Amino acid sequence: MHNLGTVINFEIMRALKKKSFWLVALGFPVLIAGVFAIVYFSNQTTDQAAKDLAKQNFSMQVTDESRLVSPAILKALKVQSASSKSAGVEAVESGKIDAYIYYPRDLTKQKIEVYGQDVGIFNNGRYDAMAKMLLSESVKATVSASVQTVIGGSVQSSVTTYRDNKVYDPAKEMIYPGVYLVLFYLLIAFFSGQILTSTTEEKENRVVEMLLTTIKARTLIIGKIIAIIGLALVQAVLIVLPILVIYLLFHDKLQLPSVDLASLPVNVPRILIGAAIFALSFLFFTGFMVLIGSSVPTAKDAGQFIGIIMILIFGPLYAVSLFISNPESTLVQALTLIPFTAPIPMLLRNAVGNLTTWETILGLSILAISSVIVMALAIRVFRFGVLEYSRKLSIKEIISRK
Repeated sequence: MHNLGTVINFEIMRALKKKSFWLVALGFPVLIAGVFAIVYFSNQTTDQAAKDLAKQNFSMQVTDESRLVSPAILKALKVQSASSKSAGVEAVESGKIDAYIYYPRDLTKQKIEVYGQDVGIFNNGRYDAMAKMLLSESVKATVSASVQTVIGGSVQSSVTTYRDNKVYDPAKEMIYPGVYLVLFYLLIAFFSGQILTSTTEEKENRVVEMLLTTIKARTLIIGKIIAIIGLALVQAVLIVLPILVIYLLFHDKLQLPSVDLASLPVNVPRILIGAAIFALSFLFFTGFMVLIGSSVPTAKDAGQFIGIIMILIFGPLYAVSLFISNPESTLVQALTLIPFTAPIPMLLRNAVGNLTTWETILGLSILAISSVIVMALAIRVFRFGVLEYSRKLSIKEIISRK
């Protein structure tokens, strides 16, 4: 094992020198930055368009059979009343006025009819906006401010919940433990291909034959696994750090929701449990993917298994509402304890706070034992399959060989 450090250093440096690694590593932060930039410029454009639209003046006539539109508002805006609906529509058609609005007698059964001169697909919206604004402002003038707030759905409320005689906010409690769920998803999504093909590169170019003359197969595969975990940590930092920088520097400009990190509750047990679940889950699937990669001759063959692995990992997301609303169900407990499906249910339920003590202990134990078994199998398969260049190893071969 004295060559373990050499293997780890070589694997990490080789990956860091690849352009593909940095494209994947920086691709997500760049994508997030691009989305934020689009949102920012879109907000700026929308605000400017709204201001420009508000400054536009156009001639208009109204027929109000509903008796809801305030004559004072119409007078203030210099809006004329049409003698009839047909006269108003004819005035728009002939170009005498820019717009005509007809308010029917019963607005619960009939629609407001708006007619206007075409000024472009975007600017045509000013006519409908004006029709609704006249009606809204007129109705608001007839009721109190409190009633306006209720009708507009702007009533604010605050909810305080308690658990164990202490104030408890479920949404805030799940933020820190939930970070592990997001991180696991991103690392597996970005790193699965590299993990699967990590053991096939040397096999395809026959370099492995020379490596095995100086390094034991066990040392080589353990070094690769440790290097993969180290690269995953680098990937995690490259994903999280730019997002935090963008949030801190452009929070106000992007109109992002405010989050006071200092006020978030720090539930140490759940954070530590989340870290343990994350570490064991990532170790288990890393070993499992290395196991698959070691048993096939080429990276193309290994890539065929990515879809199956993704279904195993993220398939439980379809039952996400069940994990929160009915954690005692047999299906939820089964998905929580089966190592191939456990990461998402365990991380999510730990973040929500409905993962029981016995499920935590049993689930972590199963993940730990499964990780050891998978790592041992990966080493065994690599030892037997590393020189197989044209065929896959069968399960019978793996078990029967000594």
